[in-house]
Amino acid sequence: DASNYREVPIGVVIPRSADDVVAAVATCRRFGAPLTNRGGGTGLAGQTCNEAVIIDFSKYLNRILEIDAERRFAWVEPGCVLDDLRREAGKFGLTFGPDPSTHNHCTLGGMVGNNSCGVHSVMAGRTADNIEALEVLTYEGERFVVGATSEDDLARLSAGSDGQARIYRALASLRQRNAGYIKRGMPQIPRRVSGYNLDALLAENGCNVAQALVGSEGTCVTVLRIKCRLVPDPPARVLLAIGFSDVGVAGDAVPRVLEAGPIGLEGVDEELVRYMRLKHVHEEDLEMLPDGHGWLFAEFGADTTQAAEERARGLMCALDNDAAGTPSMRLIVDREQQERIWRVREAGLPATAHVPDMGETHPGWEDAAVPPEKVGSYLRDFRRLLDEFSYNCSLYGHFGDGCIHCRIDFDFSTEAGVEKYLQFISRAADLVVSCGGSLSGEHGDGQSRGALLEKMYGGELMRAFAEFKRIWDPEWMMNPGKVVAADGPAQHLKEGPGDDPASPRTRLAFAEDKGDFAAVASRCVGVGACRKHDAGTMCPSYRATGEEAYSTRGRARLLFEMLRGEVIEDGWRSEAVRDGLDFCLACKACKSECPVSVDMASYKAEFMYHHFKGRLRPRAGYSMGLIWWWSRLASRMPRAANAFAGWGPLASLAKRMGGIAQERSFPRFAAPSFHDWWRRRRLPAQTAAIGRPRVLLWPDTFNAYFTSAPLIATVELLEHLGWQVEIPSRPLCCGRPLYAFGFLGLADRLWSRVIATLGPYVDAGIPIVGLEPTCVTSFRDELPQMRPHDVAAGRLARSVQHLSEFLQRSECPLPAMQGRTLVQPHCHHRAVLGVEAERTVLERAGLDVNVLDAGCCGMAGDFGFDERTYDVAMRIGERAWLPQVREAGDAWLVADGFSCREQAFQATGRMPLTLPEVLMAGCRQGEKNS
Repeated sequence: DASNYREVPIGVVIPRSADDVVAAVATCRRFGAPLTNRGGGTGLAGQTCNEAVIIDFSKYLNRILEIDAERRFAWVEPGCVLDDLRREAGKFGLTFGPDPSTHNHCTLGGMVGNNSCGVHSVMAGRTADNIEALEVLTYEGERFVVGATSEDDLARLSAGSDGQARIYRALASLRQRNAGYIKRGMPQIPRRVSGYNLDALLAENGCNVAQALVGSEGTCVTVLRIKCRLVPDPPARVLLAIGFSDVGVAGDAVPRVLEAGPIGLEGVDEELVRYMRLKHVHEEDLEMLPDGHGWLFAEFGADTTQAAEERARGLMCALDNDAAGTPSMRLIVDREQQERIWRVREAGLPATAHVPDMGETHPGWEDAAVPPEKVGSYLRDFRRLLDEFSYNCSLYGHFGDGCIHCRIDFDFSTEAGVEKYLQFISRAADLVVSCGGSLSGEHGDGQSRGALLEKMYGGELMRAFAEFKRIWDPEWMMNPGKVVAADGPAQHLKEGPGDDPASPRTRLAFAEDKGDFAAVASRCVGVGACRKHDAGTMCPSYRATGEEAYSTRGRARLLFEMLRGEVIEDGWRSEAVRDGLDFCLACKACKSECPVSVDMASYKAEFMYHHFKGRLRPRAGYSMGLIWWWSRLASRMPRAANAFAGWGPLASLAKRMGGIAQERSFPRFAAPSFHDWWRRRRLPAQTAAIGRPRVLLWPDTFNAYFTSAPLIATVELLEHLGWQVEIPSRPLCCGRPLYAFGFLGLADRLWSRVIATLGPYVDAGIPIVGLEPTCVTSFRDELPQMRPHDVAAGRLARSVQHLSEFLQRSECPLPAMQGRTLVQPHCHHRAVLGVEAERTVLERAGLDVNVLDAGCCGMAGDFGFDERTYDVAMRIGERAWLPQVREAGDAWLVADGFSCREQAFQATGRMPLTLPEVLMAGCRQGEKNS
C-alpha cells in the first residue's frame, strides 16, 4: 500500500458478489487463515498489508445500491469509489461529507476502515459521523446489520442464543464496565481517529454499533454494505487565502477563522511552497498566494455566491481589526482561480516526495491531530522536535480540525536510522498527548502507531480495545498485528536495514533517479492515483479491466518485487512482470498525472530490452515494431501492397503471421507517399520560396507512408504563411515503434542517423517542426533518455517543436474560421507537450474549441493492433473517445495522433482531421470567398 510496510499475502480474492465474500471467509475459517479487507489500497499506516488472505472489493463490489434523497442516505457496496457516490448524490444537491485527497479512487469501504476525513470534515465530520448502518460479516460467519441501537433494542438483541446475541451481550457488558474510562480517556476533538470508537457505544450517543466499528481497520469484521448519511452540498463557494508571517501564526488564527463558519479550513507552510518551486510543481499557481510565509485557505459555502462572499468578507473585516496585526488576504470568487489555490494545497504529496537534494521522505508521523485551538503552539513545538532530530519536512493539512500532515526524511536503511525514527515518534506521541490530541487524525493506526496507543489511552482503555476486538474476532484472525497488539512500527519495513535490491545497469538514463533502477522501481509511493477513472488518462488498461497489475502502481510493484528477488525470482525474464507491462499502452500519462511522475513507458522499454535480449520477440514486435522498414518497402508499390492487405485470405494469413488481431483492417498505404509527392513538386516549390525563412518539416513514418494528407497540408499551410519548407535529405525515423518491444539498440542506431542529418539545421537555428505527437515527444523525451551526455542530442531535443507550438510562437496570421471544434490530444501530446498551444491556435482562427477529456483512444500504436491486447484496446476506446466521435455531428473533429485517427476510423468510419488540414480548409475557404 502507500505505507512503509510490505508483507506477502497468502493469496488474493476478488469477489463478484457478497456470497463470494461469505464463501471466502468460510474458507479462511476452515483452514485457520487470517484475512484482510482492502479497498483502494492507499493506506499510509500499513492497514492493508498482511500475511493473510486479501479480499479486494474494488473491482466488482463497487455499486451504489440506493439513494434516498428525501431521507438523505445511500446504500453502497464497500468497493464503491467516493466520487461515484458524490456524483450521483450531487444530482440531488447532496454529498457525502468526508472527502480525502484520494476522493477519485478511494473506496467507501476503505474510508470506513480508516475513519477517513478530508478537507470538508469541518463541515461534515469524520466518516464515523456519517455512517448510519453497516451490514457486517464476522470471521465466524455471522451476518447482520448494525447501527444505532436503543436500549430496548439492545435488550432484545442480547436475549437470543445466536452469534449476534452473544456479540450484543458482550458489547453491553464492555460498555457498562468501561463507561468511566471511555468518558474520561477519549479526547473529544474533531479528528480523533486513533483507537476504536468505544464512545459510540454509550447510551447518550445512541449505542451506534456501526460508528463504533468505523475506523477498526478491518480488525473486527468484514463490511458487506454501507449506509451513508448524505448532507447538503453548498452550490456556491468562495475561497479566502490568508497570508501570515509564519505557519505557527497561521495556526494561532485557526479559532478566529472557525468562528466565521467556513466549510473547509486548510493550511500550508513556506517549506511546501519552496519544495513546489524546487520541483516545478504548479509554480504558476503560487502567484495566486497573498504575501506571507504561512497560509490558511478558508472556503465558504452557501446557496448563492453573494451569501458565501458576505461570510468571507465578514471574516476579512474581523481580521483587519485584529490587535495581533492584519494578515494579507485575497478573496477568490472565480472557480478556476479557486482551483489554482486548491492545487497548491493538494501538492502536499507530489511536492514532498522525492525532493531534490534531500533524503527520501516517508509517512510514519504524517497525520497527528490536536485541538484546533492548539494548532499554533503544536506547530512550533513540533518544528522544534524536528530540528532536534535533524529531520526535514513541510507542515500542511486540515488546520481547521487540528490535523497536521507531513512526510519526513526518515532513514530506514540503517539500524541507527531506524532507532532514531523510533525515538522520534515516541517523543512526538508524548507531544501530541500533552496537547490532548490524537496520534492519528486521518490515516489510522495500522502498525505505524498501534504500538504507541497506550501513551494516548492508558492501560485500561487498551484492555477495553482488546476486548472489543475479541468480541468480534475471538480467534484474532481479522487483520492481525494492526491497531491492537500491533506489530512494531519498525517491523515489516519494505525498505529496511539490510535490504539490498538489485540495481542493474540500464540502457536508458533515468536521470531523475540518478540512473539507479532500484530507485526507479521504488519511485511509486502507492497512493493509487493511477486507479482513478473519472478524468485524465492514467491508467487506460486499468480503467478498462480493473486489474491492479495493469495499473501504474501495480506495474511499479512488480518491478520492485523483481529486483527484490523473493516473490519474483526470475528477474528480467519474469513472465509475470512482462504480462503486466504488455498491457501498458506506453501512453506516458503517468509521467504527468502521477503525483510522483512514475514514467512507466520508459520502464517498459527498459524491461523489454532486457527481457528479450538474445531471444525472439513476439510476432507483433517484428510486424509493427519494424514498421518503418516495412512501410518504406510497401511505399515502392503502394497499390499492390494495399491489394495484398485487402484480400481476405492473404490478409488473414498476414495478420496471423504478424500477431495482428483478425478484427483489424490494415491501414492503407498512401499513393503517392508523402516523399513521392514531395519529389514531384520540390523544384517549383523551392524556386517560389526563395528568400523566405526556412523551416524543416519532420516526415514521420505514419503520415509519410499511410496518410500523407496531413503532411501535405502542413507543407501547404506553412508555405501559405510565408515559410520555405524543407525536409531531411534522406528517410529517417525516431524509432518510436521500437520502444514497446525493447529494440533500444536499434533505436539508438536510428538516432545516430537523425542527429547526423539534422545537426546542420540545429546549428543554423532553423526550426524543426513535427506533426505526429509521438515523434515530437520522442525527440523531447526518449532521445535525452537514450543519450543523456550527448551535447548534439540535447540541442536537437530542444529544437524540435510540434506544429501547434510553432504556430503559437510565430504568431503567424491564421485564417478566419467559424464552427465547433472537438480536439482529441494524443496521450503523448497531453503528457509531454501540453495542449494549450493547440487550443490557442484554433481559437486564434476563430473556432469554438473543446479539448476533450476522453482519455486514451486505446490504439496506442501496436497495442490496438496486437491480437493479445485488441480486446482491451477496444474497451478503452469505447469508454469515451469512440462515443464522442459518433456524437460529434458537424463539429470539426481534430486529432493529430495517427493512432487516435485510425482507432476512430476503424471503429466508426469517421476519420478525424489534423490541425493543418483544418487550418488549410479555412485558408481555402478564405481564398474562395475573396
